[in-house]
Amino acid sequence: MKVYLIDDDQAVLSALKLLLETVGMEVAAYIDPKVFLSQLPSLSPGCIVLDIRMPSISGLRLQEQLGELGCEWPVIIITGHGDIDACRKAFKHGAVDFLSKPIDEQDLIDAVQKAFVLLKKVQALAAERAEAANLLGRLTAREREVLELITKGFTSREIADTLGLSPRTVESHRAHIVAKMGTNSVVELARILGDGDRSR
Repeated sequence: MKVYLIDDDQAVLSALKLLLETVGMEVAAYIDPKVFLSQLPSLSPGCIVLDIRMPSISGLRLQEQLGELGCEWPVIIITGHGDIDACRKAFKHGAVDFLSKPIDEQDLIDAVQKAFVLLKKVQALAAERAEAANLLGRLTAREREVLELITKGFTSREIADTLGLSPRTVESHRAHIVAKMGTNSVVELARILGDGDRSR
């Protein structure tokens, strides 16, 4: 995982890059947030450390744009002009930390390490959602309808009555669902259904 530093102050950018590299982190530095945004689709997942006040795009606006793009990478905000309102906005949009300049070296290192832990969780959740969507994609439209009713606690008879099917047909669909999903646990099926829907 990488650290993406974004700050229009070259001196700060260079100092923070050197600091993080000395503790073994891979760092990419950007003096222009627009360049970072243009490269975002090709970048590997990482932690974003960005200045709150930049001339082309503010750190808060960049954070909002990342959210609009569906980027869930953890963000650490740094500023020499910290205020409560900016801090509140940063956390509202998911910032994991808010550090004031001059940056305390250990505070930054700790914040980045915390962000990496969070990123691993985000990646694991994304992988689960992708797998759930893949499993659900194996079902026919009718099997999906039956699955939704199963997860709501409907019996085979109730499912048959609701969908206008015979109980035998419902049991056949249930068997296909279990075979395709790899489980007959209602709790697990509900989790897969929920994760798959959230990935869409």
